[in-house]
Amino acid sequence: MTMKVFLGSDHRGYFLKERIAKWLFEWKYDFSDVGAQSLDLSDDYTKYASEVASLVANAKGGRGIVLCGSGVGVDVIVNKFDGIRASVGKTKEQIEAGRKDDDMNILVIAADYTDEYEAKDMLKAFLETKFDEKLRHVRRLKEIEKIEANN
Repeated sequence: MTMKVFLGSDHRGYFLKERIAKWLFEWKYDFSDVGAQSLDLSDDYTKYASEVASLVANAKGGRGIVLCGSGVGVDVIVNKFDGIRASVGKTKEQIEAGRKDDDMNILVIAADYTDEYEAKDMLKAFLETKFDEKLRHVRRLKEIEKIEANN
C-alpha cells in the first residue's frame, strides 16, 4: 500500500508549506497540496485544515500535514474529524513517539515557531516512523474509535 500525503496551510504557513511540498517531491512521496496555492493574507486555516482532515480520514493509510501560525487553529479543526489523530509537532522525538504509540496521522506544524530544519526533521520522523502495534496501543486506538462513535 502506497501512503498518500495531503498538505495544507493558510497564509501564515504558506512559505514553509511550499518548502515541505518541495521535500515531498524530492523524496518521491505521493502527495497532494490542497492549498493555499498562492499567498492570500485574507484566507482562513479552516478551509485547508478541514480539506486535509477529510482526505486523510477517507484514505486508508493516508497522512496529512497542516500548518498555520500557532498550529493551534488547524489542530483544533483536524481533530474534529473521526479517525484523525493529530498533534502539534515540537521535536523529532515527540513525533516518533506519536507515530509509534498513537498512530498519529496528521502532523501539525506551528509555522511561526518552527524553523525549516526542525520542520524537515519532524517531517522525516512523521513519514518514516511506523506504528508499533503493541497490544496496549491498539487497545487505546479502539477506545478512541468508541469515543468517536458515541460522541
